[in-house]
Amino acid sequence: MPDTTNAFRRARVLRLPTAGPNDTLPLTRAIDAGEIDPATIVAIVGKTEGNGCVNDYTRGYATLALKLLLSERLGCPLSQIEQRVAIVMSGGTEGGLSPHLLVMCRESAPAPKLPPRLAIGVGLTRPFRPEEIGRAAQIEETATTVRLAMRDAGIADPADVHFVQIKCPLLTKERIEEASRRGAAVTTEDTYYSMALSRGASALGVALALGEIREAHEAAICRDWSLYSKVASTSAGVELLRNEIVVLGNAPGWGGNLVIGHDVMTDAIDAPAATRVLDRLGIGRDQVVAVLAKAEASPTGEIRGRRHTMLDDSDIHSTRHARALVGGALAGAIGDTLLYVSGGAEHQGPAGGGPVAIIGAVA
Repeated sequence: MPDTTNAFRRARVLRLPTAGPNDTLPLTRAIDAGEIDPATIVAIVGKTEGNGCVNDYTRGYATLALKLLLSERLGCPLSQIEQRVAIVMSGGTEGGLSPHLLVMCRESAPAPKLPPRLAIGVGLTRPFRPEEIGRAAQIEETATTVRLAMRDAGIADPADVHFVQIKCPLLTKERIEEASRRGAAVTTEDTYYSMALSRGASALGVALALGEIREAHEAAICRDWSLYSKVASTSAGVELLRNEIVVLGNAPGWGGNLVIGHDVMTDAIDAPAATRVLDRLGIGRDQVVAVLAKAEASPTGEIRGRRHTMLDDSDIHSTRHARALVGGALAGAIGDTLLYVSGGAEHQGPAGGGPVAIIGAVA
């Protein structure tokens, strides 16, 4: 990770539309124009136009393109980029969602005389063995790393954490077979369901780290929906074996004009949750820098007493429907389609709902 020994820092976030998974031109232009120093980049969170499923290779394609650009500009091998920048690509821009990147930077700054400002912390777990995905080991390692990322950001109080974005691994047939050859049993042989288990275990790790729940047993993963985090956002992908964690909150000792707040959507059409965040931050829609949210088809099959069919569609998975629905609801509230909306909200907000966070610029 970049040097964080400076006691005072400033967070910057650039929101860059992309023309495809390999489109690094907007970031290249920002670097060439001096808008951003690539050495200050600690995380990149983005939406790609893949299907968001096990075989969504747009996530890995986008990740590789970004690593190659940063490797070139920083003059270091790809292996070093993997250690200093958390890259979280979420597949699926159904409906009106627009593919984009959120480039997050930490810059050195003079000691600010300001209220708490946006703070960014990053952490990487160790790689997980296939048989650990969706199990207690993933919960525990995630909780430990979230706490380390909070320390990295200088956030002491869990109440000051407003969003924890995690990219987590999934199972493939090759990984399942590798575990079997060692005599190890994986938690499921359904590769798609493994995404849910990985997301769920990671989210419970966040809840545990922040004190939102007192304990998280393996048996609770994707079963006990009373256990959840109000700030976790987890996205599974084939392109990695560890959890890459980005903690966003407000903390003293940070400069700049960015702040973050969050609320919880009680269901997929709770767009007023975004308005509540704007009001709490004291900003208007024109001051929004980034919106991050989770989406899930209500497991009851109903939204406010009305039947939905997302769970019964055999052609399009419910996570894709949910992204489109929540994306549309939030786009109407925010007035923009450059929204990071991730599907699959297991233990991320109440069942059928999910957290929404907004980064905004204040005077």
